[in-house]
Amino acid sequence: MDIRLVVSDMDGTLLLDDGTVPDEFWPLLDEMTARGISFVPASGRQLATLRRLFEARSAGMSYIAENGTLVSNAGHIVSMTTVPDDFALDVVRAVRNAARDGANLGVVVCRRDGAAIERTDGSFVAECAKYYVEFDEVDDLDPYCRDVLKLAVFDFDDAASAAAHYFADLDQQVVVSGRHWIDIMASGANKGNGVRALQRALGVGADQTAAFGDYLNDVEMLAAAGHTYAVANAHPDIVKQARHRIPSNADRGVLAVLRQFIDADAPGR
Repeated sequence: MDIRLVVSDMDGTLLLDDGTVPDEFWPLLDEMTARGISFVPASGRQLATLRRLFEARSAGMSYIAENGTLVSNAGHIVSMTTVPDDFALDVVRAVRNAARDGANLGVVVCRRDGAAIERTDGSFVAECAKYYVEFDEVDDLDPYCRDVLKLAVFDFDDAASAAAHYFADLDQQVVVSGRHWIDIMASGANKGNGVRALQRALGVGADQTAAFGDYLNDVEMLAAAGHTYAVANAHPDIVKQARHRIPSNADRGVLAVLRQFIDADAPGR
């Protein structure tokens, strides 16, 4: 293998269950960088959140943020995809209507310049704060429904059921990205297209790309890579698609494979 690009989902894949980067990752990242192997976080998290996670090594890094709707390379935006303004308004109003019907939902309006929420109870704000370091609490989301990258809906019960019940008829893309999160984006926006945008920017082929994932929003990302890995805790559909199964995020499965990439790239091998 000649791996030049490594793309990894964050929550449930690289990150530990407490949402932190394993300490053992940092020296591996330094070694990969020294050998010309680009490591790219790919997540539903916003760009600012990813940059904070990797701020100690952020110089020159690439990021696939907001489930592929915003891709950055060395501080420059490589690609950005937004939903129509009227569509964003429709989603916000659909969440309001569902809440009036008793559904325990909240929505985050995600834009390049930050995120905004209008549900401000402590439990919802705490969930948002796990993934968004830049968000405003506002009285009315309607004025923020312009140039929207993604609408992230949190369901305190079950995201898959809510997606099927409330959002199945939308004319854009609805992705269940976790047990409690639904990401609603423009049709064709996904991590896979984010990977392809970076491959073009970096001059890297699919056969030189490795991807790690755990959930349904990683499907397209795995399809864009020649070397694919599902952690042991992955959704069954991801396990079926990936060529390799590795230990769980808690057991640091991604780190073990990164070490293999580094060793395979060592001089004299």
